[in-house]
Amino acid sequence: MKIPIIPIMILAVTLILGGTALFFLRRNKVSETDIEKETAQAFVNVMDIRDKFLYTIDGKVIVYIQITPIDINLLSQREKRNKSRTLTAEFSGERKPFKLLAVPRPADVSTLLNEYQNILSSTSDPIQKELLRNEMLSVSNFALSGEVVERQFYVMLWENYEEGIERDILKRAMEFISRFEGSGIKCSILTENKIVRLCNLVNNPAYANFEETTFDATIPFLFQ
Repeated sequence: MKIPIIPIMILAVTLILGGTALFFLRRNKVSETDIEKETAQAFVNVMDIRDKFLYTIDGKVIVYIQITPIDINLLSQREKRNKSRTLTAEFSGERKPFKLLAVPRPADVSTLLNEYQNILSSTSDPIQKELLRNEMLSVSNFALSGEVVERQFYVMLWENYEEGIERDILKRAMEFISRFEGSGIKCSILTENKIVRLCNLVNNPAYANFEETTFDATIPFLFQ
């Protein structure tokens, strides 16, 4: 009885080629996973956060200044021009680079809710209490839905890390604050907890919020 050699050879070659392809596919998949992890780590680029300073992996020291926004709609055209000229004059001598960050976050309604709660505790009118409860529930749901967002503004200053550089960058941050306050704009330097919160707002998708635009927020579907 003759053993069919050709089918056996074809089967052996098929198994070898299939095993080779599977090996390379698995190796490429692992490599892509490593690249994704490396890219995410490089994107975050945070080594440590202490006091008022953020230390990056690539050897930078960063300080963040939070700017209290003002409603320019309350200003006249003349007041707007004067404020713009004052800010331009204050920062005309700045030669080092800096970044201005505008980060959307859910509107803070805690002050309004506390005011409603105080009124609710002091009134004895049942109709007023019912109206206040409904309003508090409505405001809370509106804020939690993420539909109401407010922009928070920050200035980011940085220097290359070296011994004692914290003192120099802190001095520069205080000069920035003095310039803004000279134009009637209040500022403050972020401390550790607020820096962590800002990093979450920028890097964590769970903190992302939709802003009102001309486009609808939709989820795409693929149909076969």
